[in-house]
Amino acid sequence: MQKALLLDVKKRNNREVVELKMEKTFAHRRHEVVRDVPMVEDFMARWPALFEVCEINAEFKRITTVPLQPKFLSQLDHYSDNLTRMFQKRGGQLGARLKTIIAQMADGMDENAVKEAIEDTTVGIYVLKEHASSDEPEDIGTVLESIKVLQDLDNVALAVAMLFGLMFALNLGYPADLRFTFEVVQKVFMELDGGKLSNKALTLKTLSVKGSETLHCQQKN
Repeated sequence: MQKALLLDVKKRNNREVVELKMEKTFAHRRHEVVRDVPMVEDFMARWPALFEVCEINAEFKRITTVPLQPKFLSQLDHYSDNLTRMFQKRGGQLGARLKTIIAQMADGMDENAVKEAIEDTTVGIYVLKEHASSDEPEDIGTVLESIKVLQDLDNVALAVAMLFGLMFALNLGYPADLRFTFEVVQKVFMELDGGKLSNKALTLKTLSVKGSETLHCQQKN
């Protein structure tokens, strides 16, 4: 069935057949990921159907029973305003780093800069613009093990959700320098194993909730 899927994904208007076979091969695919720990590029060659938004959503729900995209986007709407205000108020080195990150996301990168960055990226998201000052990106995608695994995504929020879903689908560990970021996505946004938070994640969640309560009181008054 895995070999048949390699042909099925090349056929047009064949989504239902692909979805059915992906469902039936889930246990085998999961065993392969956990047992063999394959490189992402090799796994993409064996299971290309997985590397689409609809199948990442489906695979994540098979693993966790939680709907990935709607859950992430609704929680992002819930937390984003308070988090943005918190980040804007931060000073010192952390504040400067946050401003740099936000500026990079707003400006995007040209094609050559994106290629160079991808070669040095284990886990990440890219925003490609024809010119750094362009309003609309040409492409938004995700990167794993220095290769593009998803392209032409609608926005950065969706790219984050899909990247997180792929981390689960491929059973990948969180990179050390992004462990708290992914912890917040997993435990605060997606509410998976949310009872066990690191001090940093707990502080962020507490402050964002307080900010939400304060804003609600102000609007009520």
